[in-house]
Amino acid sequence: MGVSEWLLTSAERGNPHSGIDAHRDGPGWSEGNSVRPLVHGRHYFAELHQRISAMKAGDRLYFADWQGDPDQQLTDDPGSTVASTLVAAAERGVDVRGLLWRAHSRRLGFGGRAHLQLGAEINNAGGECLRDMRVRFRGAHHQKIVVLRHADDPGRDVAYVGGIDLCHSRRDDEHHHGDRQVLPIAEAYGEHPAWHDVQVAISGPGVYDVETTFRERWEDSTPLTANPGRLLASFAHAEPVLAKPLGERWPPPPSTGGHEAVQILRTFPRILPKGFDFAPDGERSVMLGNLKAMRRAERLVYVEDQYLWSADVGAHFAQALADNPELRLVIVLPLVPDNGGLITEPPQLHGRALAMTPILEAGGDRVAVFGLTNERGLPIYVHSKACVIDHRWASVGSDNLNRRSWTSDSEIACVVVDDRGDLEDAAPVDAFPRVLLRQLVAEHLGCSTEEVPEEPHQLFDAMVACADALDEFYGAAGPARRHGVRGMLSTRFRRPPRTTSPRPPGRLRRLAAPDLSAAELLWAPTLYDRLFDPEG
Repeated sequence: MGVSEWLLTSAERGNPHSGIDAHRDGPGWSEGNSVRPLVHGRHYFAELHQRISAMKAGDRLYFADWQGDPDQQLTDDPGSTVASTLVAAAERGVDVRGLLWRAHSRRLGFGGRAHLQLGAEINNAGGECLRDMRVRFRGAHHQKIVVLRHADDPGRDVAYVGGIDLCHSRRDDEHHHGDRQVLPIAEAYGEHPAWHDVQVAISGPGVYDVETTFRERWEDSTPLTANPGRLLASFAHAEPVLAKPLGERWPPPPSTGGHEAVQILRTFPRILPKGFDFAPDGERSVMLGNLKAMRRAERLVYVEDQYLWSADVGAHFAQALADNPELRLVIVLPLVPDNGGLITEPPQLHGRALAMTPILEAGGDRVAVFGLTNERGLPIYVHSKACVIDHRWASVGSDNLNRRSWTSDSEIACVVVDDRGDLEDAAPVDAFPRVLLRQLVAEHLGCSTEEVPEEPHQLFDAMVACADALDEFYGAAGPARRHGVRGMLSTRFRRPPRTTSPRPPGRLRRLAAPDLSAAELLWAPTLYDRLFDPEG
C-alpha cells in the first residue's frame, strides 16, 4: 500500500480551478519534507520571532490569520510584539504581506479594530496588510499560516500551519498558567485561561503549497468586500482595498531528505455574487481528506478539537467504529464551551451532542472523550485541531470538526504521511504522526514521551485510567454531562479534592454527551443551525 491510499489525488481534491497541484506531474502532495510539531503558542511564537528577526532585504513573509493583535508579545520582551516584529521586518526590506479577516461587528465580540491597527502599522512601514471579507454570510476567514521564504537560501524556507492565531491568549505552554494578554472567554477558565494548541513547521517542497494558498487569495480578482459601508470605512481610514502584485514566484524549496509526504487541504465556500477565481464552486478537500483517511482506520484514532459539532461529524466517526470492532477512538475537547452565556452555551452543547451521541452509540467503551484541567483544577481550553490515525496519518490545521470548517469558512490543514516502507506495516518510531501523538499524550498523562505506550489499545487504556484516577481524586462520579448556568464550571470540576493524598499525574477528565433541558431544546437547535454552525 502506498501514500495514495491515504492522501487525495489531484482529481479527488474536487477543485480543478486551483493551481495548488499544477506544478507536480501527477500526485496531489509533495515528498521530501521535514515536519515538526510546535505544541503551544509560547514555543511557536518564540521560534517565529527568531526566524522573522533573522530575515533580510529581498526575503518574503506572507501571513493569513483569523485574528491579529498588534500588541501580542511573541516573547517575554515587551518589545517583541506582533506589530513591532512585522514592522521591523518590513523596514529592513522584507516583503511583508498579510491577509486578516475583516470580521463581523465588534458588537459581536470580533476584533476588526485590532486588524485595522495592525494593517496600518505594517502598511506605514512599507509592507501591505489587507482586511479580507470575501466570505459567506456568517462565515469567516479562519486560516492561520505564516510563510517565510529566503532569497539567498531556500533551504531555510519554512511554512507554519495550524490552530495558533497571532493574537491574545495563545502564548501559553505545557505548564498551562495562561497568557498574561487575555482574550476573554467563559468565566470558568479564570482570569488567564490556560490554552492548549498546536502548529506545525514545514520545511521542503510543501512550503510552496502553503504559499500557493496565500497567493491564490491575494491575487484573486473578487473585491475584498462588496459592502458599500465597509468600502466607505476603508476609504475614511486610508486603508488599501486593492492588493498590489506579488513578486514573481520562486521555485519550490529543495527536498530536505525527510520522509514526510505533505498534502495541503483547504476549505473554501462558494461565495456570491462572484466566486473565487481559484475556487468558483468552493473547495472541500479538508472534509474529503478526512473521510478518505478514516476509511483506513484500524486500531486508534486520536482527535483534539475545539468543537466536535454536527450530526455529519458524528456519522463520520460512528461509521468507522461500526465497520471495525478493533478500532478505538480518543477525543480531547474543551470541558466548557468558550462562550458560556445563557444564550450562547446551549447551542454549542447541542452541536456537541449531535456529534457525540452517535459516536458513543456506535463505539461504546471503545470511545473515550476527555477534557483537560491544570494542576489547580481549572479547565484548559482546547483550541488545537489535530488528528492522528494508526500512527500513519496526521492532520494539523485551522479546521475544526464541524459543518462550518468543512463547508462554510476558509480553512487550511497540513496532512502528513511517513512514506517509508509498506504503509500496511507499523510506522517507524520517528514518523511524524507517532512523534506528534507521543508528545500530546505525554503531556495529558503527565509523563515523559518515553513512557507513552506505543501499542494503540494500551495507550487508550492508559488515558482512561488517568482520567478515572483524577475524577476519583476530585470526587466525581462518572463522565460529566453538562455545565452549570451562565457558563460556570459545574461543581463536578470546581469542587476541592476529597482526599489529602497527592494529586494523581495528568490532566484528563471524562466527558459524556451533553444533556440539554426540554426548554433549551425548543430554541438552541435553531440558533445552532443559523448562527454557530452554518452549512456552506
